[in-house]
Amino acid sequence: MDQKLMSILACPVCKGPLKHDRTAAELLCFGDGLAFPVRDDIPVMLEEEARKLSDEEKEKH
Repeated sequence: MDQKLMSILACPVCKGPLKHDRTAAELLCFGDGLAFPVRDDIPVMLEEEARKLSDEEKEKH
């Protein structure tokens, strides 16, 4: 994903920063504990499309 795009994206729920997990193709918000999918290099920034991060994933941050 383009770094310029990453610099302007924020979590749609809390407006906090996102971390790009290239391996999982997700944008992670540790503030809300959500992972937003990236499909075909397009971030899907809908809360209903996000999955909840596990406690283990949250601890890694």
